[in-house]
Amino acid sequence: MAEHNDLGKTGEEMALKHLRGLGYEILETNWRFGRDEVDIIARDKDTLVIVEVKTRATNWFGEPEFAVNKSKQRILVRAAEAYIMKNDINGDTRFDIIAVIISPQGKSVHHIEDAFYPTL
Repeated sequence: MAEHNDLGKTGEEMALKHLRGLGYEILETNWRFGRDEVDIIARDKDTLVIVEVKTRATNWFGEPEFAVNKSKQRILVRAAEAYIMKNDINGDTRFDIIAVIISPQGKSVHHIEDAFYPTL
């Protein structure tokens, strides 16, 4: 596996540990709808949480969360809608980003709740 894939996998594992530590129920990991993928689908009390994990070895080119641009947001919203319809889910949905940096200087996890809102 390529080194960047290992980095991403480690970041997702750190994100899962973080969410579980907060009491989230993990429903799915790497859930796919066609070509779209959601890194983590979880439940925080009564709220469905769609989580995008971005992992970097440095923030030299900007914070990892800035990589979740409008195009990626549309993909996440489309996949979330498919998941909600497929599983007949009612209630609130939230889109979070977990930014992970794994560098020789250390590791950090930055959880951004309500990172963006779906646009019509």
